Amino acid sequence: MYRHIVTFRWVDGTTDEQRRAVEAEVATLPPLMRGLREFRFGHDAGLVEGNADFAIIADFDDADAYFAYRDHPAHQDVVSRITRPLTKERMTVHLEVPD
Repeated sequence: MYRHIVTFRWVDGTTDEQRRAVEAEVATLPPLMRGLREFRFGHDAGLVEGNADFAIIADFDDADAYFAYRDHPAHQDVVSRITRPLTKERMTVHLEVPD
């Protein structure tokens, strides 16, 4: 199994409405993806200063399922329309996790 973890820091001035739009758009992706085992996302709880603003954690059957998600037109649309314009910083890590 492969775990995809991505965190975002939003540009200054990102509004609550824009944050809600990110959540709404990201929520549309899981039903469209094959090989997706689990998909969680959300805004930082604000417990520690300096954390990222938003994170997605997605578990895939294999690397091919991750690449299919990455390249899926719906995902690319959310990235180009919603997340990329708001992103000041983005970090990603991929872990191979034993079943």
